[in-house]
Amino acid sequence: MFDFFEQPWTLLGAAVLVLFGLLTYRSLFPEKRRWWHWLVPLAVAGIGFGLDFLVATDLEKVHATVGAVLKAVEAEDSQAVAALIAPDYGDSHHASREQLLERCRQELNEPTVEMVKSRGPEVELSGSEATVMLNLFFRFEQASRVAKQYKAVALVKVRLHLTEQPEGRWLIKRAEPLEVDTFPVSWRSV
Repeated sequence: MFDFFEQPWTLLGAAVLVLFGLLTYRSLFPEKRRWWHWLVPLAVAGIGFGLDFLVATDLEKVHATVGAVLKAVEAEDSQAVAALIAPDYGDSHHASREQLLERCRQELNEPTVEMVKSRGPEVELSGSEATVMLNLFFRFEQASRVAKQYKAVALVKVRLHLTEQPEGRWLIKRAEPLEVDTFPVSWRSV
């Protein structure tokens, strides 16, 4: 089903069509020209931009959650990461949210991440569930354990499963590392 909130540019296209209709009307009936006729296409375009600005779609909320978790990891802020993890979190290595957060605290306690960049997340939405495939570029601090034992940069592929909470927020329910520098990995090997 078509959703105006997912495609706000449709109303901008409708504003152009209204403008063409208005120009045709004004040329056919020049005696009925009014100054306020120009406000109609402007109002339609304004409604389109207003809807885009005011209404956050599920896709935008998922992207915001992913962006927030990447910023939290880059800032090495385990409390900000904790705010984005669902209460019922579980993955192949961490049985609970608390286990994951304890690992986050351990890893982010010392200087670890200098920069994280995402390269085009792929999002699949189905109801109140979302799956996000992330291709990440990590640059680690030179003094970090990872940079000393492995190397200073890494390409990481991660699959995140998000779920919509009753209040409308999207939180991470499951995270699975898939690849590091194109080599298959799991939580146990990371």
